[in-house]
Amino acid sequence: MTLERTYNVLFLCTGNSARSILAEAFLNAEGQGRFRAFSAGSFPKGAVNPFALALLKQIGFPTDGLRSKSWDEFAVAGAPKMDFVFTVCDRAAGEVCPVWPGQPVTAHWGIPDPAAAEGSDAEKMQAFREALRQLSNRIGVFTELPFDKLDRIKLKARLDDIGRAAD
Repeated sequence: MTLERTYNVLFLCTGNSARSILAEAFLNAEGQGRFRAFSAGSFPKGAVNPFALALLKQIGFPTDGLRSKSWDEFAVAGAPKMDFVFTVCDRAAGEVCPVWPGQPVTAHWGIPDPAAAEGSDAEKMQAFREALRQLSNRIGVFTELPFDKLDRIKLKARLDDIGRAAD
């Protein structure tokens, strides 16, 4: 019996309060132990958006340990070695990222910012649901990739395709 390895995945966004947090929680809950997800931001807000926490609790995902943190935590000696790094906001995708130890495969999966939604609390929550729907679709395709059959170039192309696909 061969044991599948566990892949470390980092989701990046500027504020690390909404999209990247949703992605981290979703992959950790649905990744069936094959993935360990983390999130961070280039300019973390310092707190997780309350709508993100409420949505995750509504769908029964654990929220313990979720926090808004700097991507610098993952670019230092002793940090988990990332296999994949995904930017989920357009602003973070254009920023100069730290050098990630181990040269992870990277891709941009831009998702509209639910924290920027205006209107009633119900309308704001709907924006968070939509962001999570888009992220869960992309993460679902990602987790089904045949990692052992794709070389690095083909894997990068598939990850870029996932980011460009219409949800």
